[in-house]
Amino acid sequence: MRATRRCLCALALLLTLACRAQPARAVQLPRAEAVPGGVVLLPLPATLDDAPQAPRVSYGGDRVAVLRRGPGWIAVVGVPLTVMPGPAQIEVAGAALPFRIGSKQYVVQSLHVKPAQVDLSAHDLARYEREHARLQAAIATFSDVLPETFALSSPVRGVRTSSFGSRRVFNHEPRAPHTGMDIAAPTGTPVHAAAAGRVIDTGDYFFDGKTVLIDHGSGFVTMYCHLSRIDVHIGQSVARGALIGRVGATGRVTGPHLHFGVVLNRAFVDPALFLPPP
Repeated sequence: MRATRRCLCALALLLTLACRAQPARAVQLPRAEAVPGGVVLLPLPATLDDAPQAPRVSYGGDRVAVLRRGPGWIAVVGVPLTVMPGPAQIEVAGAALPFRIGSKQYVVQSLHVKPAQVDLSAHDLARYEREHARLQAAIATFSDVLPETFALSSPVRGVRTSSFGSRRVFNHEPRAPHTGMDIAAPTGTPVHAAAAGRVIDTGDYFFDGKTVLIDHGSGFVTMYCHLSRIDVHIGQSVARGALIGRVGATGRVTGPHLHFGVVLNRAFVDPALFLPPP
């Protein structure tokens, strides 16, 4: 009996040591594309390799996600659509780390719609401005939690119809570029969380309709718009693939679909860099 106990204790000790010896699973990164609306992966200087915690990095005044990669650190930088191609830099430990942004030509869409859909009344404009401020505050969320992964699951089964970054011209008047990916699907189609996280906002907005925003950590946020129904609440933790709502046509839309947005360091970036190929 004593010999059996000693064997069991030895086995338990070996299993514990083996588990401790396992290296931490590397966080899967998005595909890099150093263009407006893209993602830049920047290894930090080797002098920071021994830092016990992730160095503080910012880009344009906004904090950037930093994680271990091999013996050193890497910054995962979202580039806003509005940035001009050319030289750029991040701030690392009080010093500048330069990089370069290339150019990219996005699709231009010309649409003809009713004037009331693009020329807002004073009442609608005031509502939009209030909601815009709230959404900007939500996407500026930076929680000191490392995302489980930057590789996202498709939030809905459907056809990708309107690509990120397309320049929309309504009734011959240029408008803001498209900051997400549209996925066409029938009303009521389930919409799932693209990764694990915490719901930081829900609401029924003028342009975006019924909307859910999920914080995945370190400035990584996903946005789900035009839902017919919302099935989560603010503060709720959700697992990857959890049901968060249903496809709809709420807000300013011409038909049922999901507008899916991805945010890094307060910049909307191309969701295709985080999703598997269609």
